[in-house]
Amino acid sequence: MQTRPRPYHHGDLRAALLARAEETLREKGPAALSLRELARDLGVSHAAPSRHFKDKQALLDALALTGFERLSTTLAASQETAGDSFADRLGALARAYVGFATANAELLDLMFSIKHDPAASEALVQASQGMAALAARLIEEGRRTGEVRDAPLEAIAVPMFSTLHGFASLAVSGTLPPDTLDTDLDDVIAHTLRGCAPDHPAPHRPTLPGQPRTLPR
Repeated sequence: MQTRPRPYHHGDLRAALLARAEETLREKGPAALSLRELARDLGVSHAAPSRHFKDKQALLDALALTGFERLSTTLAASQETAGDSFADRLGALARAYVGFATANAELLDLMFSIKHDPAASEALVQASQGMAALAARLIEEGRRTGEVRDAPLEAIAVPMFSTLHGFASLAVSGTLPPDTLDTDLDDVIAHTLRGCAPDHPAPHRPTLPGQPRTLPR
């Protein structure tokens, strides 16, 4: 359902432009974004947005930047209320990420497309590293406590994020039934935890002559 444009009166025009741009992004996609249309929606002159964004690309860059800042805030908040174990913290991180992705599907898609643009600003590149830095700290702490296997950081972080982002994409696309998303995410978290867990091979017991071999249970 489309939202009606809110006329701009006084205050922070830049923030108002970004808010209306995000509404348009959600309703119509990035191709529909236009500084001229935003100005008309907000009831300001066609030239007014140029004082804050020199062109549409600058607007998209700013949208992506605010998106990454909000994502970082959301993920950090999830860790403040999580338990102390790696499983608790990973579960909280996963649920926060999927929640953000499903609530901001179009924005998230823009964020990841813009961050790889060679023209992306340094501020955007830095902001986009927030989730990676948080995940790295989580993994390092898990290794320190013996809850995560001893392996290169990328060998754990890449499969973890790929699984999580893939699940979020399936949820956003409607491929997964909405009424089972919570249960499905629990299964994904459990699967990820098994992939992160340290290996604990059973101690080798030599087989005595004449003793039948048995498979480990």
